[in-house]
Amino acid sequence: MKKFIIIAGLCTMTALTGCSKDTASNDIYEESGNTINVNNKRHELYNEEAGRGIRNVSDNYGFVRHQKSPVANDNMGNNHYTALDREQVANIISKQSTSIPNVNDVATLVTDQEVLIAYDTNSKDRNLTADQVKRTAISVVPRYYHVYVTDNKVLMRDVENLANTDSNSRNARNVVNGLIKQMKKSPQGSAVNSNEDANGMTQSDHMRNR
Repeated sequence: MKKFIIIAGLCTMTALTGCSKDTASNDIYEESGNTINVNNKRHELYNEEAGRGIRNVSDNYGFVRHQKSPVANDNMGNNHYTALDREQVANIISKQSTSIPNVNDVATLVTDQEVLIAYDTNSKDRNLTADQVKRTAISVVPRYYHVYVTDNKVLMRDVENLANTDSNSRNARNVVNGLIKQMKKSPQGSAVNSNEDANGMTQSDHMRNR
């Protein structure tokens, strides 16, 4: 009888431990590194092939809270920039840009610091359309990015070809800069604000690029 009671007690404790682990794993407030209070953390974000149930997560609000590291000169908090899915960002920009009136085809390349967009349009106001495409991109990427646009259809192939370039190669930066120079021959829209030009460049940015 005593053996039965002991065994039954052990089984109960094991079951409670399992429930406790399940509850912890389902906690909506997860903690990882210097990020706390992450609501509905899902790796399937923007996964277009995901199931219907996963896509329905967009019905909820998104919430993330970040804290700076208490360690002086610790730049670990900046590492989240490296997690940017550039191809997914390019996909979002291209898709949203085709919703702009008179914009029919959009090719977008996202580097580590620029967005290059070539598009086909029959717009009569080239500068207005350029501004709309540019601001669409600005609304998607981190604020330190610079955006360049062109309605020269010939350059769409150049933008596409850059996607196959090894970004770590010595010549990659020269190729990107060369294409940007060609793109700037097209309208770039109005200045982003009083401190930034049409491509989001500040005076300090221009000084560094000299």
